Amino acid sequence: MPSAVPASPLIPVQDMQAAQLRLRPYIVRTPLVPFPLEGFWLKPESLQPTGAFKLRGAFNALLSLSPEASARGVVAHSSGNHAQAVAYAAQQLGIPAVIVMPSNAPRIKLEMTQAFGAEVIVVGPASEERAHRAKELTHSRGLTPIAPYDDPRIIAGAGTVGLEILEDLPDIGTVLVPVSGGGLISGVAAALKQLHPQVRVIGVEPELAADARDSLRGGQLVTYSAEQVGQTLADGLRVQHLGTLNWAHVQAYVDDIITVTESELRRAARDTTLRARLVTEPSGAVTAAAALFRRAELGETGPLVAILSGGNLDTNLLLELLSEDAP
Repeated sequence: MPSAVPASPLIPVQDMQAAQLRLRPYIVRTPLVPFPLEGFWLKPESLQPTGAFKLRGAFNALLSLSPEASARGVVAHSSGNHAQAVAYAAQQLGIPAVIVMPSNAPRIKLEMTQAFGAEVIVVGPASEERAHRAKELTHSRGLTPIAPYDDPRIIAGAGTVGLEILEDLPDIGTVLVPVSGGGLISGVAAALKQLHPQVRVIGVEPELAADARDSLRGGQLVTYSAEQVGQTLADGLRVQHLGTLNWAHVQAYVDDIITVTESELRRAARDTTLRARLVTEPSGAVTAAAALFRRAELGETGPLVAILSGGNLDTNLLLELLSEDAP
């Protein structure tokens, strides 16, 4: 269980409410969609223009820049969804953008980032390597860094997902959130717990990249190797450890973090596409996997929402997942 809500919230809900107003002209207010026959709701952030929730934080951060910083341009590092979000938001706002991406990023995410007009620099697969290269570019070119998750503006933008869930389902009991660097779960958990403290917020990770689960249950920040997290099909959840600000939010607001197997997340991606008619990438499908296959572990949930964080996956992988026979 999380500690009591802090007297001075890390990111106050007022920042998320301000972000919600700021973002209204730029993002899709995604609906709650029932998963047929299973008794829970999906929050499909895959319906955003760039196919993932990351657009909320990217626009919130870029809209906060001074005119001088906007003119110089921004730099971001990402395995894909944050990359596309910053590139798209920068294009819409007329801001130059440089994006550092790993060599193992899905081709569709790399190509779309370039299509949105960003300069893309490819480095090795380790998240620390792309962070280091982005830092170098900050200093050498005078660019403003747009962090993928460890940033108050990014967390506030992500928190608008939680605000929308409460507006649409005021009696919500449990919300399942994918966990990578922690931006989404930090914002969603902070928004929900400050406005509706009895809501349970549970993170979901692949078993092969369970650094956040180990951190929360062990009480100290855990780092996984790039080789370890690189084994999961969920490419958007391959970050090696939570961000500093994100870790503080997880400790303060998150009730638990559970894991799902690779076969479970593959089945969930398939079933969500075929049964709920929502294309989701494996990273986004972890929450559906938890709702479908780990209900006993979740306990008494009350009305349940699973956030589908994104739907960007290569065509070949989509065809592979759809062709698999369910056990």
